[in-house]
Amino acid sequence: MDSFVKLASLSQGRDRIFRTTQYACTLLNYLIHKNGSNKELAAKLKQLESNMSAGRKLFRLGNTADAIQTARRNVQLSDPVLRFCLTVVPLSRALYFICDNILWMGAVGLGNVDMEKWNKRSNHYYFFSLIINLSRDVYEIVQLVKEEALAQKGSPCKSINHLENNHVRREFVWTARVKTVAFFRLLLQSLESSPPVLIDTVKNLCDLALPLDKLGICKTNPGVVGLCGLVSSILSILTLTHPALKLRP
Repeated sequence: MDSFVKLASLSQGRDRIFRTTQYACTLLNYLIHKNGSNKELAAKLKQLESNMSAGRKLFRLGNTADAIQTARRNVQLSDPVLRFCLTVVPLSRALYFICDNILWMGAVGLGNVDMEKWNKRSNHYYFFSLIINLSRDVYEIVQLVKEEALAQKGSPCKSINHLENNHVRREFVWTARVKTVAFFRLLLQSLESSPPVLIDTVKNLCDLALPLDKLGICKTNPGVVGLCGLVSSILSILTLTHPALKLRP
């Protein structure tokens, strides 16, 4: 209970609670429609989902300035790859929040807003920020694999060549299998040593399904969208309640 109270006291925490509820409603609504049962409950879940979405837009009214401040801080990072990724992502998120604020104004009737156009722009900025975030995750994973290989007193290539020379010198198919097994073993060991990287990668991959569906790049169904959004939201709450699991910087 104390963890929930602390989470609810944070603006990000409230947003994550609303987001979790929103995508849980999306998933449940899909399952109810699929089974063809309880249409009254489905209508209530749809309304709750809409309310959660509107509430999140209201919470994010001040997030543009915060995203710009984050970008300014990250310009000082010494690693050029991280400096690029962690500067571009907040700027893209700032543009996303601007679009989101305009959508909120249109939803509450404060202006004549082309909802479809601004919704598409919002998803484009969100999609771009996720691509950069995943690029950062890949960079982090590569660094972990290199460190793990050095810790094992050899590079991935040397380990693979050693297996190849000792087991499958003349068999191409078996050689490819050994290379794959050796690489994935090293990858799993690397991710096991850094849960924040693993959590951030899974979260970003789940989030990626949302703009892909809305932009029509990879159409799925509300069930997949709801499940991906729910998993991502739960992981976000986990990083808020357990800061050691959050990928930094």
